Amino acid sequence: MTADEFRALALSLPEAVEIGHMGHPDFRVRKKIFATLGYPDDAHGMIKLMPEQQSLFVEREPKVFSPSKGKWGLSGSTLVYLPAAKAKSVRQALAMGWRLVAPAALAARL
Repeated sequence: MTADEFRALALSLPEAVEIGHMGHPDFRVRKKIFATLGYPDDAHGMIKLMPEQQSLFVEREPKVFSPSKGKWGLSGSTLVYLPAAKAKSVRQALAMGWRLVAPAALAARL
């Protein structure tokens, strides 16, 4: 998967927008971040998940998904190694991250 493919999947979610944050593109729904690109390097994206969701993705695809370092990772911040990622898994993880931050009424639409 390329960064542009990750971007397209993130922006396909309802009301998702791209904004810059700390020198990296991020993806938000109603001002709340659910994913970023380019951290810790250009080969990665990050998706905000619940720790339980993160565990499932890491267990299922350890070459693609890994916890971010430190407390962010313990809270569910999940790195995505883009060169090894497949659209189906990333789409599923992005939808979960989007649901975490989207208002309930909007999340019900997905």
